Amino acid sequence: MKLQWRYFLLAVGFFTRVPVPAFPDFQEADLNHAARYFPLVGLLVGLLAAIIWWLASWLLPAALAVLCSMAATIYVTGAFHEDGLADSADGLGGGMDRARKLDIMQDSRLGSYGAIALVGILLFKFQALSSLTPAILPFAMIAAHAGSRLAAVYIMASASYVRTNGKSKPLATTLTRQDIWLATAFGLICWLGFATMLGVNHTAIAAARFMLMTGVPVLGVWWWWRSLILRHLQGYTGDTLGATQQLTELAFYLGLLAWEHLA
Repeated sequence: MKLQWRYFLLAVGFFTRVPVPAFPDFQEADLNHAARYFPLVGLLVGLLAAIIWWLASWLLPAALAVLCSMAATIYVTGAFHEDGLADSADGLGGGMDRARKLDIMQDSRLGSYGAIALVGILLFKFQALSSLTPAILPFAMIAAHAGSRLAAVYIMASASYVRTNGKSKPLATTLTRQDIWLATAFGLICWLGFATMLGVNHTAIAAARFMLMTGVPVLGVWWWWRSLILRHLQGYTGDTLGATQQLTELAFYLGLLAWEHLA
């Protein structure tokens, strides 16, 4: 149990600004096992987003409450995933070959492609969250943050890490079956719980439609993004994992909006 707590704290320390104890005996294999807790960290980030939104909604207009929630998640994660999206867009958009794309992604400067991707994702997420029914918004945040980090874990499990040095090291590169199963459990529990709640409050058919209309966009975006990075990079980097999280989170919100529109 103590070892699992260590892995969980490593995941928290890697993906958030939350202070965790130092691990002087850290080994890269530890982060491999910590990957099982990445979706759980997402669940906690989503819970923070929901709490901040709920508190802000008592005092501020709905749009500002959403902005407060988004700002809180960006702050607690240190814009880790947003930075990955911007760097991925710069590299894939500006590089002519694989080596150049990887070099650009390591550059700390923000380029045109990265700026457009960053502004676009934030605007899309703000508009999507603002358009959701307030009664389901906090549950959507929790499910989206957990599930999108599971999507990143699946990239790690199905592709090769292509960078041997740079700002994204160390990074989990070898996952066991147990790691993948535990990550799946943490990532899907919120989504399935959300569907169960909708089945109780609405109908079983509505819940099934919810699972289809949120699952298909997320899977579609994940498959498209994985195919893109395999074609251009022959694998993944830490930046592309951050982009995976951002893109699949937005896909979940858009699918949920479509579900609401048809419900």
